[in-house]
Amino acid sequence: MIDEKKVKLMTRMASYENNEGREDLKISAYYRKDYASIHMVYTIIWVTIGYGCLMLLIGFCLFDKLMESLSMSAVMTLGIGVVVGYFVVVITYSVVTHTMYSKKHQIARMRVKKYNHDLTRLLKIYEKEKR
Repeated sequence: MIDEKKVKLMTRMASYENNEGREDLKISAYYRKDYASIHMVYTIIWVTIGYGCLMLLIGFCLFDKLMESLSMSAVMTLGIGVVVGYFVVVITYSVVTHTMYSKKHQIARMRVKKYNHDLTRLLKIYEKEKR
């Protein structure tokens, strides 16, 4: 006779494994701090590339105006503004990334714990059937 509890449990576990389970198991293999830090490094690299491209684009668009008002104080002010803007953008993105990926890790870890609990329940059902 088919055990309805066991079928429901196995169906739920198979559905989890095929959907978000693969990603959750990869995520939960890391410590939360390591997972968030890796993604922060990726974010800093991509934000740096994006910010550099944006500054080049703005520089090319405003090249005539820059050349007209080229003085040492204007260049220093512009340089300081660009550097401060870069640090503000990088810090903002880093904080958002850290928060987002920490939360993602926490949610994945909770789902993996539930999956492991279901595995334990299934094992107990099988042990009970053997007796």
